[in-house]
Amino acid sequence: MIMEIKPRLRPPLDPEFMPAALWNRAYDRLCDNHPDAHPLGIALERADGTTSVVHTRVLPHTEKNIPLNKKRVERLIKTLLWERGGWRVTIAGDESIAAMIREIYSPAGERKFDHEFMGERIQGRAMEVVAAALDALPAAREVSMPLGRNLDGCRIGFDLGGSDRKAAALMDGEVVFSEEIGWDPYFQSNPQYHYDGINDSLKRAAAHLPRVDAIGGSAAGVYVNNEPRVASLFRGVGEEDFRRHIRPLFHNLKKEWGGVPFEVVNDGEVTALAGSMAMKENAVLGVSLGTSQAGGYVDSDGHIRPWLNELAFVPVDYRDDAPVDEWSGDRGCGVQYFSQQGVARLAPLAGLSFSQEMKFADQLLKVQELMAAGDDRARRIYETIGVCFGYAIAHYADQYDIGSLLILGRVTSGEGGGVIIQKAGEVLDLEFPELAEKMKLRTPDETQKRHGQAVAAASLPTLVK
Repeated sequence: MIMEIKPRLRPPLDPEFMPAALWNRAYDRLCDNHPDAHPLGIALERADGTTSVVHTRVLPHTEKNIPLNKKRVERLIKTLLWERGGWRVTIAGDESIAAMIREIYSPAGERKFDHEFMGERIQGRAMEVVAAALDALPAAREVSMPLGRNLDGCRIGFDLGGSDRKAAALMDGEVVFSEEIGWDPYFQSNPQYHYDGINDSLKRAAAHLPRVDAIGGSAAGVYVNNEPRVASLFRGVGEEDFRRHIRPLFHNLKKEWGGVPFEVVNDGEVTALAGSMAMKENAVLGVSLGTSQAGGYVDSDGHIRPWLNELAFVPVDYRDDAPVDEWSGDRGCGVQYFSQQGVARLAPLAGLSFSQEMKFADQLLKVQELMAAGDDRARRIYETIGVCFGYAIAHYADQYDIGSLLILGRVTSGEGGGVIIQKAGEVLDLEFPELAEKMKLRTPDETQKRHGQAVAAASLPTLVK
């Protein structure tokens, strides 16, 4: 069967980019016009007992449709796993499709990375894919967590990044001290390095408070019940040391600080929360284009949900030869487009030559300097990112209710950030006018940039009355 997909805007340096949003809409049109298309239900159960459910339609799983069904369902499963999380995936309505996905997401399948990480590493149990009848699909059970927006008392907020750690002291919501200290956590094998560094920042902030009532923090990675499950900050720590020392790190810090309320969540969630608090709006998706691609979501009630929002692993490009993420081995995932790594990938396509030894952060800095100097090669890099991002936003909107999209991160710094937002807006206006009408594209103001993350992190714990 032929699917007509003609993007109205093409990324200048990556013209073969195949937007997931357009591919999925073309597939849905085939289903609309096929008399034997039928419903398919997907449920993702998480270790905390919550469940996400999505309903879609698929073509008959006959020989000529198998490649289309594989791409449609496998890419949807991949998207849902990294946006929402889950260890058990139930596919209801087609046993043959369920069997295909079970083979792909197995210890020896194409998505063995996802099988391992989504199961044992994140959810704490082996991932499995099961088939069911439509009327036996598990029921949705979504909960929200009213974390944040607590500004009473004396609080410390911290944010752990790959090149620096930030901490701030607050008294009844007013920032009385903030500090940024450089560190190099990525390849430190000794867990004590991490513990001592974080604790040092807490002590330096506490010195400016009469007492410490609560501590809240944010960091890149997946955190469950204040425990790091997968986090690039600790990539240098061996598996056994990670289990023994990193998993309980924040519990141990809480003990050292007298058992005060202590909450740590993914930095993307805190970014979205900070934006929601500053803009006084809900239904906020925050996306950070930095060392990697981070995401966070505040729902329409102003709460955080127990979802992963790991947009770096969400596929946004559906062409068969899309760039490969060297960590997961998958193609077309967001990290290759919306991060420092994405800038480095596009640089040679723009005619820029950097040495292989040059770090991605330094390549980004050079591109930013060229952009400021009016270099058209740098502008084409940002235009390419912006067009791809516009289509990705529409893809995210298929699963998130987005009133405001908060865009930030080092890739968006300088004049290039404005180009990214401009081109993304053009895509929405041309291809998805209904989204352009309801969704606002936002960037942080200077106050948010300076203190927003720390204030939001500090507001996470609720004081015990």
